[in-house]
Amino acid sequence: MRARVPVTVWVPWCGLGLFVAAASAGYFYNLTFVQLGLVDLGERVLGLPPERIARAMALLAGLTLCVALGAGLVMHHRQWSEDFHVKLRLLAVVVALQTALTAVAPQLRNEAELLAWIVVASAGLGLGVPSLFGLTCDLVPTRHRGTVAAAATSAAFLPAAVFSSDWRIEQFAAQLLWLMAPSAVALVVLAFVPSPLTAALARQHHLPRYGTGRFVRRRGRSRRWPGRAFTLALLLMFGVYFIDSLGFLRIVDTPVYIGSAWHSDDPGTLWAIGGAHVVAAVLAGILYPALGQRVLLGWIFALFALVQLSYVLHALTTPELPATLGMPLLYAVAVSIYTVLNFTLWADFSTPATIARNTAVGVGVSGWLATFLSTSLSIWWTSVELPFAQHLRAVAAISLLLFTVTVLLFLLPDRGQVQEEPA
Repeated sequence: MRARVPVTVWVPWCGLGLFVAAASAGYFYNLTFVQLGLVDLGERVLGLPPERIARAMALLAGLTLCVALGAGLVMHHRQWSEDFHVKLRLLAVVVALQTALTAVAPQLRNEAELLAWIVVASAGLGLGVPSLFGLTCDLVPTRHRGTVAAAATSAAFLPAAVFSSDWRIEQFAAQLLWLMAPSAVALVVLAFVPSPLTAALARQHHLPRYGTGRFVRRRGRSRRWPGRAFTLALLLMFGVYFIDSLGFLRIVDTPVYIGSAWHSDDPGTLWAIGGAHVVAAVLAGILYPALGQRVLLGWIFALFALVQLSYVLHALTTPELPATLGMPLLYAVAVSIYTVLNFTLWADFSTPATIARNTAVGVGVSGWLATFLSTSLSIWWTSVELPFAQHLRAVAAISLLLFTVTVLLFLLPDRGQVQEEPA
């Protein structure tokens, strides 16, 4: 008879599958339902003026950041950052809460209900940042973080590009609930019912191939700021997410761009954009472990600045002509690359003792705050009828600033990796 494969052989694979599923689903949810669906809810369903929608999105950004930072610091000081069971249970509560909120959202009928929904949702979304990204040290080996991030990025962007062309709140809710409801039940059972699987996963961060990120030289519980490299990465990632949303939301409101790309009637175009997301994510995942911090940040931000400038040049030179497919494809490539980096970077600046705090700061500031502040600003600029060309000029100016910082990043001497000293 064939010998049975030990259960422990499958434990790491189960952990990887859990992380990819949770990360990709969370990113897809924020990308579609939160960023696009809430704007549609405010504009079309509730009939709110743009300036009120802008204030609501700014409220979402601020509250989510505050909750994320607060949760990350509490988890850090109470040593929950190293406790797999606590993080998994918090994530299960977040998923259950967001499932209920997703079902309720299309039924909102006035601004007061929308603001109340945003307050409750901000609590869940903020708590989800350190609980989800904090699981990286438990579930993803350090050397495979690029590959796993590529899988999560592909699983989020491919369906977003191909199957979510109808950007209405009802459509997003219908798409998500069939997945979220059973997933919430399964995650609650996994988190709160003891099992050999979760017990084994909880021990993985002690193994040499897990836990400490590749940009950390010393282990230990640190009360200090992660370092200069972390600060630089935080500023640049904030800038990229900010100009991405600031430019994208205006682009998708412009028929000459959206009709030939994300809202195209041609399935081939949608699949091409989705395929570009996947190819770029895979390449970024392969290259990530082989590149240093400066090179990683440099080529990603230079590419993103190029994408923004391509839209500006088209808007200023031939705005009456449809954009070529190459422009949204290049955009998809840039977005997938920096998303892979966002999934991996903050964990690689961390140890199991500091990952909740560091990911709360990194993802909370560079992802949530940047994305939804720029969403709010883009809506406000539209409400004051800022011309499209001027809007993109402002985006291009920020892109050029990022490019300048990138050049300085290459020119400045590399003083080594970030260190985390024991307290």
